[in-house]
Amino acid sequence: MSRRIVVSVAAGVVVLGGAGALALAYAGDQAPALAHSTARYTAPDADHDGSLVFTTDVTASSDVKSVKVLAWPADSSFAKKGLTTKEMAGAESAVCKPSSGDTERCTYKVAVTRADAEDSPKGLWHVAVLVTAKDGDTTLDTKAADFTVA
Repeated sequence: MSRRIVVSVAAGVVVLGGAGALALAYAGDQAPALAHSTARYTAPDADHDGSLVFTTDVTASSDVKSVKVLAWPADSSFAKKGLTTKEMAGAESAVCKPSSGDTERCTYKVAVTRADAEDSPKGLWHVAVLVTAKDGDTTLDTKAADFTVA
């Protein structure tokens, strides 16, 4: 085998190895991602409180630090001006448990009393989610899931 071919092959391996390392570094720096988000609203009845249950799968390369959840009516001021990470900082936290690999299943559950239901706007609601990874990366999804209050 000629010396020129050996040098070319070696250079190609170095270039491809560097590209692979760059791809791995890029994959490790991705923002947290949400998948399979669902919201289930159950109205209270005469004998029992209702509930809102939101679940989502969160993938974060540096693990999940926190998941904040906020339900908001579609016809609220947030629809006009948008919801920010600053406003989400005071939202309630979901409980997350490891699912597989870098993914955690996060659940937020709150009781809905008859008084809560009577005072709440009727119609379409959205669930906003702010995910913060341990490395500080964040993802805000202002419409991760929807539900209807009748």
